[in-house]
Amino acid sequence: MHRMGRRCAGPFRAGPGSKPGPAEDNGERRPSFSALLEVPVALLEVNNLTKDYGFGRGVFDVSFDIAEGEVFGFLGPNGAGKTTTIRHIMGFSKPQKGSATVDGMDAWEKADQIQKELGYLPGEIALPPSLTGTQFIRYMGDLRGMTDLGRAEYLVGKFELDPRGKLKRMSLGMRRKLAIVTAFMHDPRILALDEPTSGLDPLMQEIFIDFVLEEKRRGKTILLSSHMFNEVEATCDRLAIIKEGRIVSEIVADDLRHRQDKVYEVEFLSDEDFEHFVHEAHLRIVAAHPKKRQVTVGIHDNDINEFFSTLARYTLKYLKEEKFTLEEYFLDFYDREKTVAEGIAHVAD
Repeated sequence: MHRMGRRCAGPFRAGPGSKPGPAEDNGERRPSFSALLEVPVALLEVNNLTKDYGFGRGVFDVSFDIAEGEVFGFLGPNGAGKTTTIRHIMGFSKPQKGSATVDGMDAWEKADQIQKELGYLPGEIALPPSLTGTQFIRYMGDLRGMTDLGRAEYLVGKFELDPRGKLKRMSLGMRRKLAIVTAFMHDPRILALDEPTSGLDPLMQEIFIDFVLEEKRRGKTILLSSHMFNEVEATCDRLAIIKEGRIVSEIVADDLRHRQDKVYEVEFLSDEDFEHFVHEAHLRIVAAHPKKRQVTVGIHDNDINEFFSTLARYTLKYLKEEKFTLEEYFLDFYDREKTVAEGIAHVAD
């Protein structure tokens, strides 16, 4: 397939004698042995951040930190406070209480420097309509003092962007691709991405997820704000759930992936086996459907061998483990009130 972006990338090509851009270095950044022994440094910190707009709107005592080389998911529906938090990190808004720091710099006091160096992808994209995509990329490069746009050329090709048209005529998906290019083109160490795949088709969403994983391997520190469970599950090391402006849970992604509590769906060939099984005293029956001869069973890892020994006495039609997903965990918080401590305990169960 001919890639439109590759054909149109020429205007960004560096002149003779220019140093290779970051995109031309396909090797991963490897930490030194001494660096491996050090405690991870938090490059992005939010401490008790509060901005109250009234009527329950805003963010309240929001706190989290992101270590160097970590991808941190910030999960919540529209209006939960994700964008408000990121606007404070970017220095667009001054907190009423608390603070946000980026690489040791106060986000409000050093906003100009942070906005120049950090990679930022806004949730709502507003671009100057009179410019072409090519002109906008060059403009952003000039603002950052870039002399080599080789990485921009690489990104234009990767995301199949045709930047030649006027921005006012670009579709939402094309504008989102352009925003991705400009967020990553200066190869920033730290990035804040607000709903980064909104407006992208499913194939391009997968390309973006793979690209974030590449950047993660290169040691980038990324705040990924989203309500798309698949991209958060695929990329994030830790994540926080925000609800009505407050953090209600913060968890390690691997704890969610490797919960000790398992759920199995079992279907039997005979009514007799079904009836005997549901009366097994040591089993935790979550649900039973007599007409279908189906049972949902909750099992802790410590009891898994006993569970399968019990199953061996029956004739089954099928057995399937129901994976506990981030979406289920998230919806659990939005179905009822929970504290952060209760959420952590729920994942560990």
